[in-house]
Amino acid sequence: MKKIVSVLFIILVGFITNLIAEDNQSIKRISEGEEGAKITIIAYESLTCGHCADFHKNVYPSLKKDFIDKGLVKIEFRHFPLDIAAFNASKIGQCNNDGKSDIMHILYSGQKKWARGKTPEEATKYLKKFLEDEGVTLDFEKCLADKVIEDYVLNDRIEGVKKFKVNATPTIIINDKKFEKDLNYKNLKKYLEKLI
Repeated sequence: MKKIVSVLFIILVGFITNLIAEDNQSIKRISEGEEGAKITIIAYESLTCGHCADFHKNVYPSLKKDFIDKGLVKIEFRHFPLDIAAFNASKIGQCNNDGKSDIMHILYSGQKKWARGKTPEEATKYLKKFLEDEGVTLDFEKCLADKVIEDYVLNDRIEGVKKFKVNATPTIIINDKKFEKDLNYKNLKKYLEKLI
């Protein structure tokens, strides 16, 4: 009897693990660029990180114009929340599950308006109000409560630590190698041009 229960338990655990993996695969990665681009950039970011917002303001527009829009680079945005406000914002950014970066860019451009508060509850209120003010329509409470998206966000962070030793944001990975230079457009462009 114990053997049967043990076997059933192992089967059940395997089944649940497969379901979670399938759910995570059904979530579309937030990315921009051609799927078959020669260069893939993975950007590990926290939506409350000021340096990440600077990247989106000062580096990303030129990167998009010079490399992404020309089909040379694909960029994938990975979640690496550093606090509960960033964790909730990541769930919101991923919630439409359309693979588009629109909400993420809105969150970075208005980061100072919503990434504040002394408690997680207060930060969540600022986030909700900011999205409403920006005209972003989604079911805010449903997005925050979605366990599949929550696991997806957390798995991004875990993978970043295990696979690339990510310990700060933003961390840029280019074709599976960590970009170690100062993150400005001049350095990034020079590095990318060598790969083309």
